[in-house]
Amino acid sequence: MTRTADLGITIGILPSGPTASIADVPGVGVGHATVWRDEPPPPEGRGVARTGVTVLDLGGNLFRSPVPVGGAVLNGAGECTGFLTAAEWGLAETPIFLTSTMQLGRVYDAACELLMAQDPGIGTDDVIIPIVAECDDSFLNDARRMQVTATDVKTALDAARASSRAVAPDHAGAPQAGAPGRQAPAEGAVGAGTGMSCLGFKGGIGTASRLTPSGHTVGVLVLTNFGSQERLTIDGVAVGRHLPSADASAAPPPGGSCIVVAVTDAPLDSAACARLARRAGLGLARTGSTGHHASGEIFLALATGLRAPRDGESARPPGDPLDPDRSTSPGRTTSPGRITRRDRISEQDWVGGQDRITGRGLDPFFAAVVEATEESVLNSMLAAPTVTGRDGNVSRGLPVAQVLALLRQPH
Repeated sequence: MTRTADLGITIGILPSGPTASIADVPGVGVGHATVWRDEPPPPEGRGVARTGVTVLDLGGNLFRSPVPVGGAVLNGAGECTGFLTAAEWGLAETPIFLTSTMQLGRVYDAACELLMAQDPGIGTDDVIIPIVAECDDSFLNDARRMQVTATDVKTALDAARASSRAVAPDHAGAPQAGAPGRQAPAEGAVGAGTGMSCLGFKGGIGTASRLTPSGHTVGVLVLTNFGSQERLTIDGVAVGRHLPSADASAAPPPGGSCIVVAVTDAPLDSAACARLARRAGLGLARTGSTGHHASGEIFLALATGLRAPRDGESARPPGDPLDPDRSTSPGRTTSPGRITRRDRISEQDWVGGQDRITGRGLDPFFAAVVEATEESVLNSMLAAPTVTGRDGNVSRGLPVAQVLALLRQPH
C-alpha cells in the first residue's frame, strides 16, 4: 500500500502520528467489508459488484456515552442519516457507517439490528438513528442489484471494534509492551471505497493524522468519489493536466461525493467540532475539488475528549467527589429505573472532565483537519489499483512514477 510518506511527499507543516492515520486517535477503530463479484446478471447470478461497507468506531458504548460531534455540508447532493440529530444534539451515539448510495437503507437496517443486539436499552430506553453516509459507486458497481448484506455490515463493524481495542503506540512510535499494536487501516479500493473514483483516477478510502502543539491527535478518514483529472493537484502542483487522460466517454463522472470524518482526542464541544468539520472543504479544495453540482461533500468531526453520559449531565468518573448526583451523597437518591451516569459510563469509557478548548486555541486543529484531509485524499488514490467494473468501465490507478517525475520538476 503506497502512501504519501512513502513517496517523500510532505503535506503541510504539522507532524503526523505514528501510523499517519486515524488509528493514531486513541480508541478509534476502522473495519472494512469488501464486496467484489463477477457474476452474470440475475437470475443466473448477482451481477458485477464493486462495493462494500466501512465502519469507523470510537470505542466503548456510544449509546451509553455519546461523543460530541459537529457537521458541515459543502454541497448537499448526498445523504447522511443521523446528520440532523447530530447537529441538533451535538452528539454521536453510533459508529459511523460508510457505503454505496443505493445500499444506504440496507446498512442502516443492519446497523440498528447489530447495535440493538449489543445493548438492551436501544429501542426501550431510547431509540437510535445510526450515522450512515454514502457515495455513488455506480460507475464500477452494478447499483441495480442490492449487493450489500447484513453479514457485510457485521463484518465491518466487528473489524472496527477489534481495531479500536488495539493499543496505539506513543508519539515516538513505540508500542506498549505486551499490547497489540495499531496499524493504519487498509486504504484505496477496499470496503466502501471499492467502487469509488477520484479526480479522474481510482479513489476510495484514505486516512491521515496530525499532532497538535497541545499534544492532541487529529485523525481523518475520507471516502473519495469526486472531481475531474484536469484539476488534480498534489502538494500544490497541478499534476492532473500533465498526465495522460482517459477517453472522455470512458472517464468516471466528476460528481460523485466525498465523505470526510475527522476525530480528535481533544476536549472540544459540538460547536468546535462543527467548526473543524467546515475546514475539511479546504483540504478537498487543495486537491482539486470544486464541489460539482451532483457531488455531495458531507463532513463530520468528533471529539472524544469531552465524552459525556447520555443523560446530558457532567461526565465524571464513578465515585468522583465533585459529582453532584452521587448516589453516596447525603440525602441523595436515584429514581427507580433511572439510568444514571454510572450506568451510562463505565470507567474505561469515561474520558471527559478536561477543560475544553475554544477560540484561538482551535487554530492548530483547523490546520490539522485541512492538512490531514488533503493527505487522506491523496492516500486514497495512491493505494488504489486500476479497477474494471460493470460494463467494462475502468477507473485507472494513479500513475505514481509519472506523478513523482512531475513533482520533481522545478516549479
